[in-house]
Amino acid sequence: MNAVILAVLVMVALSLLRVSVVFALVVGALVGGLVGGLSLDDTLSAFNEGVGGGAQVALAYATLGAFAVAISRSGLPDMLANRLITMLGKEATVAHQARVKMLLLVAVLMVAISSQNAIPVHIAFIPVLIPPLLAVMNRLKLDRRAVACALTFGLTAPYMLLPVGFGAIFLNDILLANLNSAGEPLGLEITRGMVPMAMAIPVGGMAIGLLVALLFSYRGQRDYAHKALAANQAQTPAQPHTLGLVMSGIAIVAALGLQLYTGSMIVGGLVGIGLLSLGGIFKWREADDLFTSGMRMMALIGFIMISAAGFAEVMKATGDIESLVEGAFALFGDNRGLAALVMLMVGLFITLGIGSSFSTIPIIAAIFVPLSVQFGFSPMATVVLVGTAAALGDAGSPASDSTLGPTSGLNVDGQHDHMWDSVVPTFLHYNIPLIAFGWLAAMSL
Repeated sequence: MNAVILAVLVMVALSLLRVSVVFALVVGALVGGLVGGLSLDDTLSAFNEGVGGGAQVALAYATLGAFAVAISRSGLPDMLANRLITMLGKEATVAHQARVKMLLLVAVLMVAISSQNAIPVHIAFIPVLIPPLLAVMNRLKLDRRAVACALTFGLTAPYMLLPVGFGAIFLNDILLANLNSAGEPLGLEITRGMVPMAMAIPVGGMAIGLLVALLFSYRGQRDYAHKALAANQAQTPAQPHTLGLVMSGIAIVAALGLQLYTGSMIVGGLVGIGLLSLGGIFKWREADDLFTSGMRMMALIGFIMISAAGFAEVMKATGDIESLVEGAFALFGDNRGLAALVMLMVGLFITLGIGSSFSTIPIIAAIFVPLSVQFGFSPMATVVLVGTAAALGDAGSPASDSTLGPTSGLNVDGQHDHMWDSVVPTFLHYNIPLIAFGWLAAMSL
């Protein structure tokens, strides 16, 4: 068997068995390297060389985590949650419940979208915002599967399209970097501006899936029992102070502006942290604790990305990527449509296993870029194939933050099943449109 295919199968199988993704990547790399004819020393050397390539992404995540912790100390996330809870608590008493339902869903969606860029706290806002809203949802008989779909869309679509916050990491630091790394020997060059333009069509498919979920699939009423929440799950958010809010706004604007100008989340995050410190949100001597807290929050995804970069480097060193490309070309002939569909399905399979689209790109870019060039896909179509193949499965993976986060907030009273109320709804409403619109974009760009 081709060493690349075997390595991916081993890695995915171990991940599906709930083995640590980092461990699964290391074992998969060892199996692929040894089967591909490398010695143990050569395999480890290639893995270590690749690990260095993931350090920048891991540092960006650590900086983003520290920025999120600093913003949370200002009280801004608590203020947003408190205002939303108060507003919806009053609105829910009126007769026009359909309007209130949609207002709640739109508000949750907007908060989720901002958690990826404007206020980059990722899923940390969910335990603060969602549990106190469950009483309002129960009175409205709102289907929590609709809320899960709104949250998951807000956690995934922004980083696929907007090059700020987590999107700066996904689009620039990971997708763009790996596309150019794999495409350089083949004469393929991708510019920063091409990436969000290419991903707009697949994200449009996700938007249609969101509308179907909110307006049709889960529009009806669903009864939930009124259960008291534990005290630590329904705390009233603390009242933020004025200086914290002002400095948070300035820091967020500065961080976003520098990200857009430099393309670096690290620079933007560090400046944002510095401004919050100058505003008295925390003392500069507390910066070590701040970074420690941020790294703790983002540690797992950082280590997964570092390991995935090492995995990809071993796959390149085996030389079996070239044979895989030749074999695929012989299998598909000149059928570009079938080739594009198979690449997307492979991406879905891999991402469902490891639960992270960010970690999938270093693995599939080394394989898909040569395939795309071989089949004559344009640079924009290549971006679509690799980016969409990586994003496929993030929504709908049992091990993904995009499904685990919503469940953590919606299931505090034990009435929201992770698999059937978060995983299956998001899989159906987002992965099917991503495949369809990703394929359409790849064939038309």
